[in-house]
Amino acid sequence: MITDSCDVAIVGAGPYGLATAAHLKSARVPTRAFGDTMAFWRKNMPSGMKLRSPWRASHIIDPDRAHSLDIFADTHGIERTENLSLVDFVRYGEWFQKRAVPDLDSRMVVSVTAGPRGFRLTLNDGCVVEATRIVMAMGLTNQAYSPPEFAGLPSELVSHSSAMVTPGDFRDRHVAVIGRGQSAVESAVLLNEAGAQVDLICRGNVRWLGEEAARPRHGDLLWHLREALQAPSGIGPFPYNWAADIPDVLYRLPPELRKRVAALCLRAAASGWLQPRAKGVRINAGRTISAAKEKGGCIALQLDNGTAEYDHVVLSTGYQIDITRLGVLAPELLSRVKQRTGCPVLSTQFESSVPGLHFVGCSAVGSFGPLPRFVAGCGLAARRVTEAAAAGARRPFRRHVTRPAIESKS
Repeated sequence: MITDSCDVAIVGAGPYGLATAAHLKSARVPTRAFGDTMAFWRKNMPSGMKLRSPWRASHIIDPDRAHSLDIFADTHGIERTENLSLVDFVRYGEWFQKRAVPDLDSRMVVSVTAGPRGFRLTLNDGCVVEATRIVMAMGLTNQAYSPPEFAGLPSELVSHSSAMVTPGDFRDRHVAVIGRGQSAVESAVLLNEAGAQVDLICRGNVRWLGEEAARPRHGDLLWHLREALQAPSGIGPFPYNWAADIPDVLYRLPPELRKRVAALCLRAAASGWLQPRAKGVRINAGRTISAAKEKGGCIALQLDNGTAEYDHVVLSTGYQIDITRLGVLAPELLSRVKQRTGCPVLSTQFESSVPGLHFVGCSAVGSFGPLPRFVAGCGLAARRVTEAAAAGARRPFRRHVTRPAIESKS
């Protein structure tokens, strides 16, 4: 039974879904947004975590800037530290939703298929909504990457860091954390502080970003110069950080060069403020893992220098974008989406090769570089989708243009 219809339906209620909904509503485009507010941040990140993004790059953007992180902090008495806590960021997202997207529908979308009006969404209660345009804003849902050596092992022994919500569950246990990026190091620190014995196993040494111990004294010109060269989003090292902040330029680069810039900006590293807290973690660097197997209720890892046994292994091995794993797009739709290594090929308005089907957030990394991987990119995506939707509401829908002219603003 068709129960509703709209011009635009948004699937997901994280920063990108909320920002896009706020922009569309401001433009008076009939919009429905579906999802559980900030669900991935609440359910797939460990308590005690802090955002790697700096404060200035952690705003969820609405058209009038009436719901900024600064305003939330002022009204709730939150100190403006450089790295916001996960708890406060989730509270901020919920506050933003109640004010900018008060009619958010908390029902979940279970499938998206083609329909007479463009698309048909089936919700978890069986209701069906038709929409002319769809915005996929599901973030990192179902995108966690696990090395093949750990395939088939039970979750009691192996889990991805996105499933480690409560570090205290591992108190008094011997845990191995695999990886050397922000997620790996922070997971290891939180586990250690929760009372676990932790080994951080990684292929190379941990790269510390702006470690506190190495910060020059107040007034040091070199330190201030380094800070001045930081791009607004804080993504990646100089000068690639500035490239990341100009996604329209990256959009025009050949795919392999764009991929290279993204890899340099997203390479494994940990924030320097974690370094003093990591002293209780044993870092076993320079190791490779060739096999993992269950052994007497524990898990045995075959390393290049011998075997080590643990009570549990946490895989902080990151994410690999693959829209086929989002789980809601019908095979018929997916077959029509032009892809490159799992990412949809998008226009400058974040529209895929299926007219009216947009992807924002992490799925857009393949077309725009690393910025859509972070909260800092939500304003750009929201503006571009709104431009497309508003234009479509004024005239008959035009088919997807593979490479339209770059817009002057970002």
